[in-house]
Amino acid sequence: MPISLTPEEIMETIRMIQSENLDIRTITMGISLRDCAHSDMKRVAGNIYDKITRRAEKLVQVGEDISREYGIPIVNKRIAVTPISLVGESCAGGDYLQLAQALDRAAGQVGVNFIGGFSALVHKGLTRGDENLLRSIPESLALTQRVCSSVNIATTKAGINMDAVYRMGRIIKETAERTRDRDAVGCAKLVVFCNVPEDNPFMAGAFHGSGEPELVINVGVSGPGVVLNAVKGHPDVDFGSLATIIKQAAFKITRMGELVGREAARRLNAPFGIVDLSLAPTPAVGDSVAGILEAMGLEKVGGHGTTAALALLNDAVKKGGSMASSHVGGLSGAFIPVSEDAGMIRAVEEGSLGFDKLEAMTCVCSVGLDMVAVPGDTPAETIAAIIADEAAIGIINKKTTAVRIIPVPGKKAGDKVEFGGLLGYAPVMPVHAFDVASFIKRGGRIPAPIQALSN
Repeated sequence: MPISLTPEEIMETIRMIQSENLDIRTITMGISLRDCAHSDMKRVAGNIYDKITRRAEKLVQVGEDISREYGIPIVNKRIAVTPISLVGESCAGGDYLQLAQALDRAAGQVGVNFIGGFSALVHKGLTRGDENLLRSIPESLALTQRVCSSVNIATTKAGINMDAVYRMGRIIKETAERTRDRDAVGCAKLVVFCNVPEDNPFMAGAFHGSGEPELVINVGVSGPGVVLNAVKGHPDVDFGSLATIIKQAAFKITRMGELVGREAARRLNAPFGIVDLSLAPTPAVGDSVAGILEAMGLEKVGGHGTTAALALLNDAVKKGGSMASSHVGGLSGAFIPVSEDAGMIRAVEEGSLGFDKLEAMTCVCSVGLDMVAVPGDTPAETIAAIIADEAAIGIINKKTTAVRIIPVPGKKAGDKVEFGGLLGYAPVMPVHAFDVASFIKRGGRIPAPIQALSN
Protein backbone atom coordinates (compact mmCIF):
# COMPACT_ATOMS: atom_id res chain seq x y z
CA MET A 1 0.00 0.00 0.00
CA PRO A 2 1.45 3.44 -0.93
CA ILE A 3 2.36 5.77 1.92
CA SER A 4 0.66 9.17 1.80
CA LEU A 5 2.14 12.23 3.49
CA THR A 6 0.40 15.44 4.47
CA PRO A 7 1.94 18.82 3.53
CA GLU A 8 2.79 19.33 7.19
CA GLU A 9 4.65 16.02 7.32
CA ILE A 10 6.53 16.89 4.14
CA MET A 11 7.65 20.24 5.58
CA GLU A 12 8.70 18.56 8.81
CA THR A 13 10.74 16.01 6.88
CA ILE A 14 12.47 18.79 4.95
CA ARG A 15 13.39 20.46 8.23
CA MET A 16 14.76 17.19 9.63
CA ILE A 17 16.91 16.69 6.51
CA GLN A 18 18.21 20.26 6.45
CA SER A 19 19.00 20.77 10.12
CA GLU A 20 18.97 17.39 11.88
CA ASN A 21 21.13 15.14 9.65
CA LEU A 22 18.23 12.89 8.66
CA ASP A 23 19.15 10.58 5.80
CA ILE A 24 18.70 7.17 4.27
CA ARG A 25 21.92 5.52 5.35
CA THR A 26 21.69 2.74 2.77
CA ILE A 27 19.60 1.14 0.08
CA THR A 28 20.82 -2.46 0.02
CA MET A 29 19.91 -4.87 -2.76
CA GLY A 30 19.88 -8.50 -1.67
CA ILE A 31 20.76 -10.94 -4.46
CA SER A 32 20.57 -14.73 -4.29
CA LEU A 33 23.67 -16.40 -5.75
CA ARG A 34 22.52 -19.97 -5.20
CA ASP A 35 22.25 -20.58 -8.93
CA CYS A 36 25.89 -19.51 -9.39
CA ALA A 37 27.27 -22.73 -7.86
CA HIS A 38 29.50 -24.96 -9.99
CA SER A 39 32.38 -27.38 -9.49
CA ASP A 40 34.79 -25.06 -11.31
CA MET A 41 35.95 -22.06 -9.24
CA LYS A 42 36.58 -19.87 -12.27
CA ARG A 43 33.07 -20.61 -13.55
CA VAL A 44 31.55 -19.69 -10.18
CA ALA A 45 33.48 -16.41 -10.11
CA GLY A 46 32.21 -15.58 -13.58
CA ASN A 47 28.64 -16.47 -12.65
CA ILE A 48 28.83 -14.25 -9.56
CA TYR A 49 30.16 -11.28 -11.50
CA ASP A 50 27.62 -11.67 -14.30
CA LYS A 51 24.60 -11.99 -12.02
CA ILE A 52 25.49 -9.10 -9.72
CA THR A 53 26.28 -6.72 -12.57
CA ARG A 54 23.06 -7.68 -14.33
CA ARG A 55 20.77 -7.46 -11.32
CA ALA A 56 22.31 -4.35 -9.74
CA GLU A 57 23.06 -2.47 -12.94
CA LYS A 58 20.60 0.34 -12.14
CA LEU A 59 20.83 0.34 -8.32
CA VAL A 60 23.10 3.36 -7.92
CA GLN A 61 21.31 5.40 -10.58
CA VAL A 62 17.90 4.70 -9.06
CA GLY A 63 19.18 5.73 -5.63
CA GLU A 64 20.57 8.97 -7.02
CA ASP A 65 17.37 9.69 -8.96
CA ILE A 66 15.18 9.19 -5.87
CA SER A 67 17.52 11.31 -3.75
CA ARG A 68 17.36 14.14 -6.27
CA GLU A 69 13.61 13.95 -6.88
CA TYR A 70 12.58 13.61 -3.24
CA GLY A 71 15.32 15.79 -1.76
CA ILE A 72 16.29 13.02 0.66
CA PRO A 73 20.00 12.19 1.08
CA ILE A 74 20.74 8.53 0.31
CA VAL A 75 24.26 8.10 1.59
CA ASN A 76 25.10 4.57 0.42
CA LYS A 77 23.99 2.07 -2.18
CA ARG A 78 25.06 -1.46 -1.28
CA ILE A 79 24.64 -5.13 -2.15
CA ALA A 80 24.22 -8.22 0.03
CA VAL A 81 24.58 -11.72 -1.42
CA THR A 82 24.08 -15.34 -0.41
CA PRO A 83 26.82 -16.45 2.02
CA ILE A 84 29.77 -17.35 -0.19
CA SER A 85 30.51 -20.41 1.96
CA LEU A 86 27.35 -21.92 0.45
CA VAL A 87 27.90 -20.71 -3.11
CA GLY A 88 31.48 -22.00 -3.29
CA GLU A 89 31.00 -25.31 -1.50
CA SER A 90 30.74 -27.35 -4.71
CA CYS A 91 34.05 -25.97 -6.03
CA ALA A 92 37.01 -28.30 -6.27
CA GLY A 93 39.43 -25.63 -4.97
CA GLY A 94 39.76 -24.56 -1.37
CA ASP A 95 40.71 -20.89 -1.72
CA TYR A 96 37.82 -18.42 -2.07
CA LEU A 97 39.99 -15.39 -2.85
CA GLN A 98 38.91 -15.67 -6.50
CA LEU A 99 35.27 -15.41 -5.40
CA ALA A 100 36.01 -12.40 -3.18
CA GLN A 101 37.71 -10.68 -6.09
CA ALA A 102 34.70 -11.39 -8.32
CA LEU A 103 32.48 -9.74 -5.71
CA ASP A 104 34.83 -6.77 -5.55
CA ARG A 105 34.94 -6.32 -9.32
CA ALA A 106 31.16 -6.55 -9.58
CA ALA A 107 30.68 -4.00 -6.79
CA GLY A 108 33.10 -1.64 -8.52
CA GLN A 109 31.37 -2.10 -11.86
CA VAL A 110 27.90 -1.18 -10.55
CA GLY A 111 29.28 1.59 -8.30
CA VAL A 112 28.28 0.49 -4.79
CA ASN A 113 30.57 1.28 -1.88
CA PHE A 114 30.32 -2.10 -0.12
CA ILE A 115 29.17 -5.63 -0.87
CA GLY A 116 28.40 -8.01 2.00
CA GLY A 117 28.12 -11.76 2.03
CA PHE A 118 31.65 -13.14 2.22
CA SER A 119 30.09 -14.99 5.09
CA ALA A 120 29.52 -18.27 6.89
CA LEU A 121 27.16 -19.56 9.57
CA VAL A 122 29.12 -21.89 11.84
CA HIS A 123 27.27 -21.81 15.16
CA LYS A 124 27.07 -25.64 15.31
CA GLY A 125 30.13 -26.53 13.26
CA LEU A 126 31.93 -26.08 9.95
CA THR A 127 31.30 -27.66 6.58
CA ARG A 128 34.00 -27.84 3.92
CA GLY A 129 32.70 -24.60 2.39
CA ASP A 130 32.74 -22.84 5.77
CA GLU A 131 36.30 -24.00 6.36
CA ASN A 132 37.40 -22.72 2.96
CA LEU A 133 35.77 -19.35 3.53
CA LEU A 134 37.27 -18.83 6.99
CA ARG A 135 40.69 -19.71 5.66
CA SER A 136 40.28 -17.14 2.88
CA ILE A 137 39.08 -14.18 4.99
CA PRO A 138 42.38 -12.44 5.84
CA GLU A 139 43.81 -12.45 2.33
CA SER A 140 40.45 -11.63 0.74
CA LEU A 141 39.86 -8.58 2.93
CA ALA A 142 43.43 -7.43 2.36
CA LEU A 143 43.22 -7.66 -1.43
CA THR A 144 39.74 -6.24 -2.00
CA GLN A 145 38.30 -2.78 -1.36
CA ARG A 146 34.54 -3.27 -1.09
CA VAL A 147 34.05 -6.82 0.20
CA CYS A 148 32.68 -7.26 3.74
CA SER A 149 32.74 -10.49 5.73
CA SER A 150 30.68 -11.85 8.60
CA VAL A 151 30.66 -15.10 10.56
CA ASN A 152 27.90 -16.26 12.90
CA ILE A 153 29.39 -18.27 15.77
CA ALA A 154 26.44 -18.59 18.17
CA THR A 155 22.66 -18.72 18.45
CA THR A 156 20.30 -18.93 21.38
CA LYS A 157 19.21 -22.40 20.23
CA ALA A 158 22.67 -23.78 19.46
CA GLY A 159 24.86 -22.16 22.09
CA ILE A 160 28.36 -20.84 21.35
CA ASN A 161 30.78 -22.65 19.07
CA MET A 162 33.94 -21.96 21.03
CA ASP A 163 36.16 -23.62 18.43
CA ALA A 164 34.87 -21.06 15.92
CA VAL A 165 35.28 -18.28 18.47
CA TYR A 166 38.98 -19.09 18.92
CA ARG A 167 39.37 -19.42 15.18
CA MET A 168 37.88 -15.95 14.65
CA GLY A 169 40.25 -14.47 17.23
CA ARG A 170 43.16 -15.75 15.16
CA ILE A 171 41.57 -14.66 11.87
CA ILE A 172 41.07 -11.11 13.17
CA LYS A 173 44.72 -10.95 14.20
CA GLU A 174 45.86 -12.22 10.80
CA THR A 175 43.57 -9.77 8.99
CA ALA A 176 45.04 -6.94 11.04
CA GLU A 177 48.56 -7.98 10.09
CA ARG A 178 47.74 -8.26 6.40
CA THR A 179 46.38 -4.70 6.43
CA ARG A 180 48.86 -3.21 8.92
CA ASP A 181 49.92 -0.61 6.33
CA ARG A 182 46.34 0.74 6.46
CA ASP A 183 45.89 0.63 10.25
CA ALA A 184 44.26 -2.83 10.10
CA VAL A 185 41.28 -1.52 8.12
CA GLY A 186 40.55 -5.08 6.96
CA CYS A 187 39.13 -5.73 10.43
CA ALA A 188 36.63 -2.89 9.91
CA LYS A 189 35.09 -5.07 7.19
CA LEU A 190 34.77 -8.18 9.39
CA VAL A 191 32.02 -8.86 11.94
CA VAL A 192 31.54 -11.84 14.27
CA PHE A 193 27.86 -12.40 15.12
CA CYS A 194 25.56 -14.12 17.54
CA ASN A 195 21.94 -14.57 16.35
CA VAL A 196 22.69 -12.91 13.01
CA PRO A 197 19.63 -11.57 11.09
CA GLU A 198 19.18 -12.58 7.44
CA ASP A 199 17.92 -9.21 6.24
CA ASN A 200 20.31 -6.66 7.76
CA PRO A 201 21.07 -3.87 5.23
CA PHE A 202 23.99 -2.41 7.23
CA MET A 203 27.64 -3.26 6.63
CA ALA A 204 29.82 -4.97 7.43
CA GLY A 205 27.33 -7.64 8.54
CA ALA A 206 24.89 -7.74 5.62
CA PHE A 207 24.23 -10.95 3.72
CA HIS A 208 21.28 -12.38 1.77
CA GLY A 209 19.83 -15.13 3.97
CA SER A 210 18.42 -18.48 2.91
CA GLY A 211 14.87 -17.37 3.73
CA GLU A 212 15.06 -14.35 1.44
CA PRO A 213 13.65 -14.11 -2.12
CA GLU A 214 15.65 -14.11 -5.35
CA LEU A 215 15.98 -10.32 -5.19
CA VAL A 216 14.97 -7.81 -2.52
CA ILE A 217 15.41 -4.17 -1.53
CA ASN A 218 16.11 -3.43 2.14
CA VAL A 219 16.58 0.06 3.53
CA GLY A 220 18.52 1.33 6.52
CA VAL A 221 17.54 4.72 7.91
CA SER A 222 19.40 6.90 10.33
CA GLY A 223 18.19 9.75 12.47
CA PRO A 224 20.20 10.35 15.66
CA GLY A 225 20.01 14.09 14.99
CA VAL A 226 16.21 14.00 14.78
CA VAL A 227 15.91 12.13 18.08
CA LEU A 228 18.54 14.37 19.68
CA ASN A 229 16.60 17.52 18.84
CA ALA A 230 13.37 15.95 20.08
CA VAL A 231 14.97 15.07 23.42
CA LYS A 232 16.64 18.48 23.75
CA GLY A 233 13.29 20.13 23.20
CA HIS A 234 11.83 18.48 26.30
CA PRO A 235 14.46 18.77 29.06
CA ASP A 236 12.10 18.41 32.01
CA VAL A 237 9.59 15.67 31.10
CA ASP A 238 9.47 12.35 32.97
CA PHE A 239 10.77 9.15 31.43
CA GLY A 240 7.37 7.90 30.28
CA SER A 241 6.79 11.10 28.35
CA LEU A 242 10.35 11.06 27.05
CA ALA A 243 9.83 7.54 25.67
CA THR A 244 6.71 8.75 23.85
CA ILE A 245 8.63 11.67 22.32
CA ILE A 246 11.32 9.30 21.04
CA LYS A 247 8.70 6.90 19.67
CA GLN A 248 7.10 9.74 17.74
CA ALA A 249 10.43 10.73 16.22
CA ALA A 250 11.23 7.10 15.28
CA PHE A 251 7.77 6.81 13.70
CA LYS A 252 8.49 9.73 11.37
CA ILE A 253 11.95 8.47 10.47
CA THR A 254 10.63 5.01 9.65
CA ARG A 255 7.79 6.31 7.46
CA MET A 256 10.29 8.18 5.35
CA GLY A 257 12.51 5.11 5.09
CA GLU A 258 9.69 2.88 3.90
CA LEU A 259 8.55 5.49 1.39
CA VAL A 260 12.02 5.56 -0.18
CA GLY A 261 12.46 1.79 0.02
CA ARG A 262 9.19 1.02 -1.71
CA GLU A 263 9.89 3.53 -4.45
CA ALA A 264 13.35 2.05 -5.02
CA ALA A 265 11.88 -1.45 -5.12
CA ARG A 266 9.25 -0.37 -7.67
CA ARG A 267 11.82 1.22 -9.97
CA LEU A 268 14.15 -1.77 -9.70
CA ASN A 269 11.34 -4.28 -10.23
CA ALA A 270 12.17 -6.04 -6.97
CA PRO A 271 10.16 -6.87 -3.83
CA PHE A 272 10.45 -4.47 -0.92
CA GLY A 273 11.89 -6.28 2.08
CA ILE A 274 12.36 -4.38 5.31
CA VAL A 275 13.27 -1.03 6.77
CA ASP A 276 15.96 -1.22 9.43
CA LEU A 277 15.29 1.76 11.67
CA SER A 278 18.57 1.68 13.54
CA LEU A 279 19.94 4.99 14.78
CA ALA A 280 23.28 4.78 12.98
CA PRO A 281 25.55 7.67 14.00
CA THR A 282 28.33 9.37 12.06
CA PRO A 283 31.36 11.39 13.20
CA ALA A 284 29.44 14.56 12.22
CA VAL A 285 28.48 16.96 15.00
CA GLY A 286 24.83 16.51 16.00
CA ASP A 287 24.58 12.96 14.59
CA SER A 288 25.53 11.08 17.74
CA VAL A 289 23.74 8.42 19.80
CA ALA A 290 25.99 9.38 22.72
CA GLY A 291 24.67 12.93 22.36
CA ILE A 292 21.10 11.68 22.81
CA LEU A 293 22.03 9.92 26.05
CA GLU A 294 23.70 13.05 27.39
CA ALA A 295 20.68 15.13 26.38
CA MET A 296 18.63 12.91 28.67
CA GLY A 297 20.60 14.32 31.60
CA LEU A 298 23.86 12.37 31.80
CA GLU A 299 26.93 14.52 32.26
CA LYS A 300 29.03 12.03 30.27
CA VAL A 301 28.29 8.81 28.43
CA GLY A 302 29.83 5.99 30.42
CA GLY A 303 28.78 7.33 33.80
CA HIS A 304 26.23 5.60 36.00
CA GLY A 305 22.80 5.64 34.36
CA THR A 306 24.15 5.22 30.83
CA THR A 307 22.87 1.67 30.40
CA ALA A 308 19.39 2.63 31.60
CA ALA A 309 19.28 5.62 29.24
CA LEU A 310 20.36 3.46 26.29
CA ALA A 311 17.76 0.81 27.17
CA LEU A 312 15.00 3.43 27.09
CA LEU A 313 16.26 4.82 23.78
CA ASN A 314 16.57 1.44 22.09
CA ASP A 315 13.13 0.27 23.20
CA ALA A 316 11.39 3.50 22.22
CA VAL A 317 12.99 3.46 18.77
CA LYS A 318 11.79 -0.10 18.18
CA LYS A 319 8.25 0.69 19.37
CA GLY A 320 7.96 3.83 17.27
CA GLY A 321 9.33 2.13 14.18
CA SER A 322 7.10 -0.91 14.50
CA MET A 323 4.05 1.38 14.65
CA ALA A 324 5.13 3.09 11.43
CA SER A 325 5.79 -0.01 9.34
CA SER A 326 4.71 -3.64 9.18
CA HIS A 327 8.05 -4.52 7.61
CA VAL A 328 10.63 -3.56 10.23
CA GLY A 329 13.62 -5.92 10.28
CA GLY A 330 17.37 -6.13 10.28
CA LEU A 331 18.85 -4.92 13.56
CA SER A 332 16.63 -1.90 14.37
CA GLY A 333 17.45 0.09 17.49
CA ALA A 334 20.50 2.15 18.43
CA PHE A 335 24.07 1.52 17.29
CA ILE A 336 27.03 2.44 19.49
CA PRO A 337 30.09 2.16 17.21
CA VAL A 338 33.00 3.86 18.90
CA SER A 339 34.80 5.22 15.83
CA GLU A 340 31.63 6.33 14.02
CA ASP A 341 30.07 8.42 16.79
CA ALA A 342 31.62 11.76 17.76
CA GLY A 343 30.17 11.56 21.27
CA MET A 344 31.45 8.04 21.85
CA ILE A 345 34.91 9.04 20.63
CA ARG A 346 34.93 12.01 23.01
CA ALA A 347 33.76 9.86 25.94
CA VAL A 348 36.61 7.39 25.41
CA GLU A 349 39.18 10.17 25.02
CA GLU A 350 38.00 11.90 28.20
CA GLY A 351 38.01 8.67 30.19
CA SER A 352 34.31 8.44 31.02
CA LEU A 353 33.73 5.38 28.82
CA GLY A 354 35.83 2.26 29.27
CA PHE A 355 35.71 -1.20 27.74
CA ASP A 356 33.74 -2.80 30.58
CA LYS A 357 31.01 -0.15 30.53
CA LEU A 358 30.83 -0.37 26.76
CA GLU A 359 30.25 -4.11 27.06
CA ALA A 360 27.48 -3.51 29.61
CA MET A 361 25.80 -1.11 27.17
CA THR A 362 25.76 -3.80 24.50
CA CYS A 363 23.28 -5.75 26.62
CA VAL A 364 20.57 -3.26 25.65
CA CYS A 365 21.65 -1.79 22.30
CA SER A 366 21.10 -3.07 18.77
CA VAL A 367 24.33 -4.93 18.16
CA GLY A 368 27.48 -5.01 20.27
CA LEU A 369 31.12 -3.98 20.41
CA ASP A 370 31.37 -2.15 17.11
CA MET A 371 34.39 -0.44 15.54
CA VAL A 372 36.50 -0.75 18.68
CA ALA A 373 40.24 -0.28 18.23
CA VAL A 374 42.50 -2.13 20.69
CA PRO A 375 46.29 -2.40 21.04
CA GLY A 376 48.00 -4.31 18.28
CA ASP A 377 49.68 -6.71 20.73
CA THR A 378 46.32 -7.93 22.08
CA PRO A 379 46.51 -11.75 21.93
CA ALA A 380 44.15 -13.72 19.71
CA GLU A 381 42.90 -15.51 22.83
CA THR A 382 41.86 -12.19 24.41
CA ILE A 383 40.01 -11.18 21.25
CA ALA A 384 38.30 -14.58 21.27
CA ALA A 385 37.30 -14.09 24.91
CA ILE A 386 35.78 -10.71 24.05
CA ILE A 387 33.79 -12.39 21.27
CA ALA A 388 32.66 -15.11 23.69
CA ASP A 389 31.46 -12.53 26.21
CA GLU A 390 29.36 -10.77 23.56
CA ALA A 391 27.97 -14.07 22.31
CA ALA A 392 26.99 -14.98 25.87
CA ILE A 393 25.05 -11.72 26.16
CA GLY A 394 23.33 -12.56 22.89
CA ILE A 395 22.31 -16.14 23.60
CA ILE A 396 21.02 -15.39 27.10
CA ASN A 397 19.04 -12.31 26.04
CA LYS A 398 17.88 -13.80 22.72
CA LYS A 399 19.21 -10.81 20.81
CA THR A 400 21.74 -10.10 18.10
CA THR A 401 25.19 -9.22 19.36
CA ALA A 402 28.35 -8.71 17.35
CA VAL A 403 32.02 -7.82 17.60
CA ARG A 404 33.88 -5.65 15.09
CA ILE A 405 37.20 -5.21 16.81
CA ILE A 406 40.42 -3.83 15.33
CA PRO A 407 43.78 -4.78 16.90
CA VAL A 408 45.95 -2.12 15.24
CA PRO A 409 49.57 -3.26 14.76
CA GLY A 410 52.06 -0.90 16.35
CA LYS A 411 49.42 1.02 18.30
CA LYS A 412 48.97 1.10 22.06
CA ALA A 413 46.21 2.31 24.37
CA GLY A 414 45.66 6.04 24.02
CA ASP A 415 46.83 6.26 20.41
CA LYS A 416 44.42 7.25 17.64
CA VAL A 417 43.61 5.51 14.39
CA GLU A 418 42.11 7.29 11.37
CA PHE A 419 39.87 5.21 9.08
CA GLY A 420 38.19 8.03 7.14
CA GLY A 421 34.66 8.57 5.84
CA LEU A 422 31.80 7.04 7.78
CA LEU A 423 34.28 4.78 9.59
CA GLY A 424 35.66 7.85 11.38
CA TYR A 425 38.61 7.61 13.75
CA ALA A 426 39.07 5.62 16.93
CA PRO A 427 40.98 6.08 20.16
CA VAL A 428 42.74 2.80 20.96
CA MET A 429 41.07 1.35 24.07
CA PRO A 430 42.92 -0.71 26.67
CA VAL A 431 41.83 -4.29 27.34
CA HIS A 432 42.45 -6.48 30.36
CA ALA A 433 45.91 -8.03 30.32
CA PHE A 434 44.95 -11.18 32.26
CA ASP A 435 45.70 -14.47 30.51
CA VAL A 436 42.60 -16.26 29.14
CA ALA A 437 44.34 -18.80 26.90
CA SER A 438 43.50 -21.83 29.08
CA PHE A 439 39.82 -20.87 29.02
CA ILE A 440 39.61 -20.28 25.28
CA LYS A 441 41.54 -23.41 24.33
CA ARG A 442 39.02 -25.72 26.02
CA GLY A 443 37.04 -25.69 22.76
CA GLY A 444 33.74 -27.41 22.16
CA ARG A 445 30.39 -25.69 22.54
CA ILE A 446 29.00 -23.66 25.40
CA PRO A 447 25.50 -25.19 25.61
CA ALA A 448 22.38 -23.27 24.71
CA PRO A 449 20.50 -21.66 27.61
CA ILE A 450 17.36 -23.40 28.84
CA GLN A 451 14.93 -20.99 27.16
CA ALA A 452 16.14 -22.37 23.83
CA LEU A 453 14.17 -25.58 24.56
CA SER A 454 10.78 -23.84 24.46
CA ASN A 455 9.55 -25.27 21.11
